[in-house]
Amino acid sequence: MSIELKKWATLGVGTLALSAGLAACGGESGEGEHGEGEKGKPAMEQAAGEAGEGEGGEGGEGEGGEAEGGDGEAGEGEAGHASDIGTLPLPKRLAFMSGHAEAGLALYRAGEPKMAAKHLLHPVSETHEAERAGLDELGFDASLFEAVSQALDEGRPAAEVEPQLQAAEANLAMVAEKAGGDPAEIIRFLMDTIVDEYSVSITDGQVSDPGEYQDAYGFAIVARNRALAMDPAQPDLVSVIDDLIALWGESGAVPPADPAPVGQVIAQTSRVELAIPTY
Repeated sequence: MSIELKKWATLGVGTLALSAGLAACGGESGEGEHGEGEKGKPAMEQAAGEAGEGEGGEGGEGEGGEAEGGDGEAGEGEAGHASDIGTLPLPKRLAFMSGHAEAGLALYRAGEPKMAAKHLLHPVSETHEAERAGLDELGFDASLFEAVSQALDEGRPAAEVEPQLQAAEANLAMVAEKAGGDPAEIIRFLMDTIVDEYSVSITDGQVSDPGEYQDAYGFAIVARNRALAMDPAQPDLVSVIDDLIALWGESGAVPPADPAPVGQVIAQTSRVELAIPTY
C-alpha cells in the first residue's frame, strides 16, 4: 500500500480520534526472538531474503507478505513505500531511511537482533537503493552500517559495538545537515507517516504488525532530531515530540502487550504539528 493511499485511509480515523478520544486497549506483542534466524541463517541474511520476497511476492504485497508469527517482519507496506519513496525530495527520503535505521539501532540495543535486521537493511541493501539516491555525494558512509550489520550477524551484543552504532548515527546526522530541507516540512511529513504506519500496526488493541509499529517509533526519533537541529531552538516542539515518543513506553520499539491506542498517537501527532513554528 502506498504512503499516499494509507494517508487518505487514515484521515477519518484521525478525525474520530481527536473528537471522541479513544480509550486505551491492551494487546500482546510480537515475539522478540534473539540470535540467528530460521534454519540457522544469520538475522541479516534472513531479513534480506524476506525483503527480496516482498518485492516480487504474491499479489504485490509488501515486504514479507503478512506478518509472520509476530517476530518483527512487516506486513504489507514496505514494497509500496519503496515505489513512492524514490519520488520524494532527498531530505524527506533521508528522513524516511533514517527512521528505519533508528528503529533498527534501538532494537539492536534492546537485545532484539532479529527484529533489528530488517530495519538495518535500509541503509545498505539493493532493495532500498532508491531511498539512498544522492546520499553518497553528501558523505553517507554505507560501510558504517555494513559493520553494524556484520556485528549483528556475528551475534555480538550491542554494548560491544556501541562506538560503531554511535558512528552510524553521527553519519546520518551529518548527512541530514548537508541535505538541508525545511525542518518544519520534514517533521510534518514524518507525522503523516507515523499516522500511516501506526494505524496499520494495531488491530483490536494489539500490535498486529510489529514492523510498522517499529517504523513509526523510528520516525518519531528522527522528528525529534530534526526539531533539536532547528535554529532558533524550539523547546516547546521538542517537548511535544518527547510526549509522542513516550507513547511507545519504556519498551520503545519493542512491541508491548498494551500499545497506546491509535487515536492517542494520532492526537499527539496533531499536537506536534500545531507546535511547529510558522515563519
